[in-house]
Amino acid sequence: MKQFYQSYISGIGHYVPEKILTNKDLEKMVETSDEWIIQRTGISERHIAAEGQNTSDLGYQASLKAMAMAGVTAEQLDLIIVATITPDMVFPATAALIQDKLQANNAGTVDIEAACTGFIYGLSMASQFIETGKYQNILVIGAECLSRITDWKDRNTCVLFGDGSGAAVVSRAPEGSVSRLIDFYLRGQGRYSDLLFLPAGGSAKPASEETVKNRDHYMKMAGKETFKLASTNMANSIKALLKDNAVSPDDIDWVIPHQANLRIMKMAARMADINEDKVVVNIDRFGNTSAATIPIAMSECVEKGTIKRGHKLVFVAFGGGMTWGANLLVF
Repeated sequence: MKQFYQSYISGIGHYVPEKILTNKDLEKMVETSDEWIIQRTGISERHIAAEGQNTSDLGYQASLKAMAMAGVTAEQLDLIIVATITPDMVFPATAALIQDKLQANNAGTVDIEAACTGFIYGLSMASQFIETGKYQNILVIGAECLSRITDWKDRNTCVLFGDGSGAAVVSRAPEGSVSRLIDFYLRGQGRYSDLLFLPAGGSAKPASEETVKNRDHYMKMAGKETFKLASTNMANSIKALLKDNAVSPDDIDWVIPHQANLRIMKMAARMADINEDKVVVNIDRFGNTSAATIPIAMSECVEKGTIKRGHKLVFVAFGGGMTWGANLLVF
């Protein structure tokens, strides 16, 4: 009979580019204001990748920090999973490019595309490989250069997004360890795919002079509809996951939601009966970095000592697809 193991996050790290774009900077680019942006999103600034700095570069830097904390070398990695909607190129996978930068020659490589829910999907997948005994150390990365697909002439979307990366090493837990990935909840509804998407660049609408002229290589979003779906389904994800594991909201030490919009996060917390004081927020300094928001926020909290070993956490996200889901774990 195959033996089953416990998986846990052995290391976490993040990296953001040096350049900061403030709301005051955006006032000079589009018709908007610092007050308007903060009131509607909670965002004050975001980081922007330098010219020639790609998603794989951001992911590589975050990976080094996560691996250092975990005490895991590149040779000990069995698999690299990268969650991103802004890969360096359509193929090869950004995971393969990061593997080469790390010289992790024993690792398999794969990218997954679940938009803002990508890190949750990646963490859930990694836990299965570890728990079945197939692998011992898996690197899960959420990395984005959203500035490359942001329409800086669209004031409704350009204020939201930033660049950054977070990474986690998921490992086989030592016997008797309190730390563990407990469970996950994953859902999606393709019928909402036209609410948040990138029109051109794929097989349905290949790049052409017309797609460039029509600005079809930039993100499009129906804000009001996305807001409603995000808050409801993030709350439902938390409630379903806690119910499945007989865990009370009072038992949770911290909730780290996808940093999409401050109002969405607050509403989702209220709907899930989570005390707002337990909700980790850093959207004011980083904006929405899609698949990178949760690991960046987690890494910051661990660095500051806010989140400690033994704390019970919930990760929750909602993104294009539409996709949504949650992780329940003890750090």
